[in-house]
Parts: sequence; C-alpha cells; structure tokens
Amino acid sequence: KIEKAKPIKCGTFGATSLQQRYLATGDFGGNLNIWNLEAPEIPVYSVKGHKEIINSIDGVGGLGIGEGAPEIVTGSRDGTVKVWDPRQKDTPVANMEPVEGESKRDCWTVAFGNAYNQEERVVCAGYDNGDIKLFDLKTMSLRWETNIKNGVCSVEFDRKDVNMNKLVATSLEGKFHVFDMRTQHPTKGFASVSEKAQKSTIWQVRHLPQNRDIFMTSGGAGSLHLWKYEYPAQRSKKDSEGAEMGVAGSVSLLQNVTLSTQPISSLDWSPDKKGLCVCGAFDQTVRVLIVTKLNKV
Repeated sequence: KIEKAKPIKCGTFGATSLQQRYLATGDFGGNLNIWNLEAPEIPVYSVKGHKEIINSIDGVGGLGIGEGAPEIVTGSRDGTVKVWDPRQKDTPVANMEPVEGESKRDCWTVAFGNAYNQEERVVCAGYDNGDIKLFDLKTMSLRWETNIKNGVCSVEFDRKDVNMNKLVATSLEGKFHVFDMRTQHPTKGFASVSEKAQKSTIWQVRHLPQNRDIFMTSGGAGSLHLWKYEYPAQRSKKDSEGAEMGVAGSVSLLQNVTLSTQPISSLDWSPDKKGLCVCGAFDQTVRVLIVTKLNKV
C-alpha cells in the first residue's frame, strides 16, 4: 500500500514488460508518473503532461502485446491527447490538440490499436460531447471522426495487436456502439451497430483476452453485461460508386448481473485465466468474479 500526495485517476501496465511491471499513472494535477512497484518512493519517469486532470491512460508495446515502441497515451480535461515514450524525457512523441478556433473538449477516454507491426499504430479518443477521433500515429494525422451524440465514457479495440478489427465505444446514456474497423468508406467512415444496454451510464468496456468477440460492459446501475458480437455473412460491400463500405454485424446479450447499488467504474479481465475478472465500484469495493462456460459461446 502506497500513498501519494495527488489523487490518482487512472493507470496502466500496458507499456512495460512482465519482468519490470512498471505502473504508469495519471493524476488530478495532470502528471504522468511511472512507478517501479518494488521501489515506489520516487517515480522512474515523471512529467507534467497536462494542464488539468488526466482522465484516461493506455499503454502498448509492453507485456508482449503489440509491436513497436513502448508508448503511453494520456487524455485530459484540457482537451489534449498526448503520446509518450518513457525513453524520451519531458516531451510527448505526439500531441493531438484542438485546431485553431475549435473549442477544447474534455477527453474522457483513450485507447491504442492497430499495433500489428513496427510502423502502424493508432489512438482512439472519446470526448464529453460525443466526439470520437481516430489518430494515425504513422502519418500523424486525424484518420477519422464521428459523433455518437453522448459523452464517450470508454473506448476499446477488441485487440491492440492486430490489424484494426472492431472498436467498442460506450456512452453516458446507456448506449454502446460497435464499429467494424476493417473497411473505411471515403465519406461514410466505418459501419457500426448500436445497442441500448440500460438506462444509466456505461462506464467501461473490456474485451475478453481469449476471445475478442466477447466483451463486458459495466454500468451506472451497478451491473455488468456480457455481450457477444456476431459477424455478418459479408463484412463489406460495394456502394453505387464502387467504393468498399463495411457491413455491421449484430450484438447479443449473453448474461447480466447486478452487483452493487453504485456504479461499477472499472473492470479488467485476467490474461491468463479465462473468465476471471475484477471490478471496482463507487461503493469502495473491489470484487473478483469468474465467468463460467465461456468455452461454449
């Protein structure tokens, strides 16, 4: 148990090896710190990354997941999304901020994806006004954007280390959207299917590491919902102009459970034991759960 001066909002092990087990955290002061949990007194890397609270963090390139450099992405209330390489001091390797004249939006969630070789990598960011933006780190440009009309609480690719396949985005008003990321239409972007899961906020989405078509959403009403994505017969078709456009599949509910009267705000699956997961809720309780029969779905 370690106590720090600033409250910590988010953390990830994603940019570190299993041997190192360095924990990267974002705090209420806008600081990104990386801690060696064996000697946690002083961070091994520290930078004042943002002007305001860091809401969300993700890491890639460590843990044997994803190709390329070990990088950390942070999203903040100051409207910026920054990518950090812990081997480079003080300055981010990428900085995505509002363009001139565009009002800054609170960035609530960030996620890496498309890290299937040394060159390719994207960052997806979700904002309080419903904007979802996809930044291509290879070309350092905005690749795609859309709006789901509601604050985006969580985004996650089904796997970080494969050619972009699916992206799930959850929102404030109980809806989530699954985007098929394989085919990008020049004007329509990516095909998607949306599902109204419940009346309250969906705080987080997490895909099952052993089966990327199964994912769990955690809700404001203290519930967990387990979903399965079914692919369509054909994932793409040609439009009247001859351009390829994606075809969305469907989502079915496998199981749901209410664990708390308070929102379940965070969730993670075990990469080793299929079905083992942990969640944290506003009632100050950490719960460890096991989902059985996952080999039958």
